[in-house]
Amino acid sequence: MFDEIEFEKIKRLPKYVFAAVNELKMSQRHAGADVIDFSMGNPDGPTPQHIIDKMVESVRKPKTHGYSVSKGIYKLRLAICRWYREKYGVELDPDTEVVASMGSKEGYVNLVQAITNPGDVAMVPDPCYPIHSQAFILAGGNVHRFKLEMREDYTLDEDAFFSSIETAMRESFPRPKYLVVNFPNNPTTVTIDLPFYEKLVDVARRERFYVISDIAYAEITFDGYRTPSILQVPGAKDVAVESYTLSKTYNMAGWRVGFLVGNPKLVGALVKIKSWLDYGMFTPIQVASTVALNEDQSCVREICDIYRKRRDVLVQSFGNAGWEIEKPRASMFVWARIPEPLRELGSLEFSKKLLVEANVAVSPGIGFGTYGDEYVRIALIENEERIRQAARNIRKFLKSHGCG
Repeated sequence: MFDEIEFEKIKRLPKYVFAAVNELKMSQRHAGADVIDFSMGNPDGPTPQHIIDKMVESVRKPKTHGYSVSKGIYKLRLAICRWYREKYGVELDPDTEVVASMGSKEGYVNLVQAITNPGDVAMVPDPCYPIHSQAFILAGGNVHRFKLEMREDYTLDEDAFFSSIETAMRESFPRPKYLVVNFPNNPTTVTIDLPFYEKLVDVARRERFYVISDIAYAEITFDGYRTPSILQVPGAKDVAVESYTLSKTYNMAGWRVGFLVGNPKLVGALVKIKSWLDYGMFTPIQVASTVALNEDQSCVREICDIYRKRRDVLVQSFGNAGWEIEKPRASMFVWARIPEPLRELGSLEFSKKLLVEANVAVSPGIGFGTYGDEYVRIALIENEERIRQAARNIRKFLKSHGCG
């Protein structure tokens, strides 16, 4: 009999919590249930027409059908530089400080693969987007997780955050080399303002670690809030890189377009590993992405306004149903604490029960980390009428369990 070979790297990855909800969701639908699905952050709107038109125009040119450029065509890298200059007043070198990627997730994972030595430690707040921690596990590193403390209005408790960094520096061996930050945060929607980054850059310089900042939801903001960039801080390029994606901002999730900018050494590491792994995105996609970044941004404001209206309807209607939730000021999600007395179930069992009894699918907070287990993540991907229907279902569900 063949003695099976173990795959230690894969064994280090935890079970994918969301699979249980996804399987139950499909089972419900196969049984004829009308499931209202808030479980995945997959934009439901179309890509703006002018971006599609440019893609079609480019794809008709035979010269665009060959291998592309792994780091991104020059025009796209110039557009990324322009976007940062116009939005944040940040100057970037398109040759040494910018690399395009097949979505920000691919760029992030390959960066981590390129820069992580066996046993290296990365600090990652908990809850977090799962790949933020698991990429280091896949690369043979270790993760020091610490609780992401937030206030009731979903702003960061900065004192607790920096205290956690001090603890990690004091107690972790070897000392951490990297810190991952993600604001507006997925899943918690937590936001920060520029002074936070100013202090973080000082700490990173003093303690000698790199900061990897993910601002995937930077453009989806409400009520006057504007997302800052860590690269706005003088000297940030010495210690930081930042990743972004066109997926949410332009409803281009399936197009797989992202980029990473900042510290030349880290950007160079990603460029080098990508040169071994891929030939870049299909050129017409890159050309269309250039148009997305360079041309009229009114489509971004329209997309953002759709999410704002859905957020307002959801918070109000769910509140009327007996589930009180604070309004986030950014992202396409709502981070909702499970109502009492159902909180004791934990987020996975609560999510299953909500799906079976109310036909409402959400993401269990435990899937994002230990400290997320009292919460669920609700994606704003259903229209307003569907949100109100979900609220009606939830009202009955909560009453049947003695809530509200």
